[in-house]
Parts: sequence; structure tokens; C-alpha cells
Amino acid sequence: MTLAGKTLLMSGGSRGIGLAIALRAARDGANIAMLAKTDTPDPRLDGTIHTAADAIRRAGGQALAVVGDVRDDTSIADAVAQTVATFGGIDIVVNNASVISLARTLELEPKRFDLMQDVNMRGTFMLSRAAIPHLKEADNAHILSLSPPINLDPKWLGAHTGYTLAKYGMSMATLGMAAEFARDGIAANTLWPRTTIKTAAVGNILGGEALLAKSRTPEIYADAAYEVLTRPARAYTGQSLIVEDVLIAAGVTDFAQYSPGVDEKDLFPDIFL
Repeated sequence: MTLAGKTLLMSGGSRGIGLAIALRAARDGANIAMLAKTDTPDPRLDGTIHTAADAIRRAGGQALAVVGDVRDDTSIADAVAQTVATFGGIDIVVNNASVISLARTLELEPKRFDLMQDVNMRGTFMLSRAAIPHLKEADNAHILSLSPPINLDPKWLGAHTGYTLAKYGMSMATLGMAAEFARDGIAANTLWPRTTIKTAAVGNILGGEALLAKSRTPEIYADAAYEVLTRPARAYTGQSLIVEDVLIAAGVTDFAQYSPGVDEKDLFPDIFL
């Protein structure tokens, strides 16, 4: 199974992991609709939704750039409507958009807490919810959320409580939908890496160039997402998946390709694993 002719609706996707997933799907000839805010260049960030769309087209896919905010219900409804009008339906939802703050409870400002909940948890729930009527009509429907397995170890619950709530909320919403819509043939899974990934968030928020040097490229996430999204939906759902485990199961043995020049033992472990 490939993603040729399939239509993906993604939150975010202007850069980083989301764009890598979109480009991997585009190589099959998929249609990718992106709901993202970055309409004009930002000196702190690479790319816009429009440069991402251009890259998708160069890779062999079709692209639809919907400028909007996943926190806004009107933007979500517009993204779904435009996607269906342009491509005829929706086969896959990728909940990629996410906000991160590792601030401790007393240092976490209420506005930042609300932002994380609105983008991460609520955005995942509402974008998936809006697309589900169309996913029910798809041949191999998938919801994929880029969120971690739910680990109740106190070291994670207490490390960054606000962020943990937001990311676990994404996972809970996804696993709940897996159970609720299993009879409709809609797969819903989460996917998370074993190491940090080279993204703007890692560079700007978590650890700068030093941590980027100890991280894997977004392509590892994209290759794992591709493996998940091409599986039979009715048989592959309700799972909290780890990127590396998915690729190993698919026969990948060379992980050095995702971190050239870096010794595997020097890679930085992900904050949730």
C-alpha cells in the first residue's frame, strides 16, 4: 500500500517534522492540506506554509495551504471544507501542531498553559472531530497524533506538569477515538521518537545547537509515520507507537542515516522516554 492519491489534512507543517511527513507522502503523489499560521517569513523560524506547499509540489504531491489557527473552530471548519472541495475527501489526519514549554508549575504563566492546552489537546480533538465524517468514507482512514505514550512515572508527571498534561491530552484524545470509531474502520494511533529530533523547538527552546547536534533528523519521524499510515486501518489502531520500534518492525537496520556523524550512544533521549 502507498499514499498515492490519498489526502492528508495536517495541523502545522510549515517546517520540521510535519513538513518531513508531508514530503514523504508527496513522493507517492499524495495530496497534503496544511492548516498553519505561518503566512509570512519569521526571522526566528525557517519557512512558511507557502514555501512548504511549494516543496510538496516539487516532491511530487499536491498541496493546499490553509492559513489559520488550529485553536479556532472556524479555521478548522474552513480547512476541512477546503480540503474536501479541492481533493474530494480526507483519508488521513495528522495532528502535528504543538506548543512546548518545560516551565515548572510556579513559573508557567497562565497564558502559556492555556496556549499549550488549546493547540495540543484541544486542537487534536477538534481537528480530528471535524474530519471524522469524511474519514468514515475513506478506504483506509488514519488519525496520527505526534504525542507520547502515557507514562505515569512521577519523573515525567512532575518534571513539566503543564506540558505533560497537554501532550498526554493529545494521546488520550487519540486513543479514545481509536476505541470510539474502531467499527467505522478509522485507525487512530500516536507516534513518538526515542531521541530528540532536529527541530526549531529543540534548537530555540530546549538546548540550542548543542542539543541539535545530538538529535536525529525529522526524516526518521517521517519514515515511521509513512509505515503507520500505509498499514491496514482496521488491524493497526489504538497503539502508542515509538518511531524506532516501527522502523525496526519494517526492517530498518541503519539508523545512522538519521544522525550522520553522531555516535548512537551520544544521542539525547527524548524527554518522555
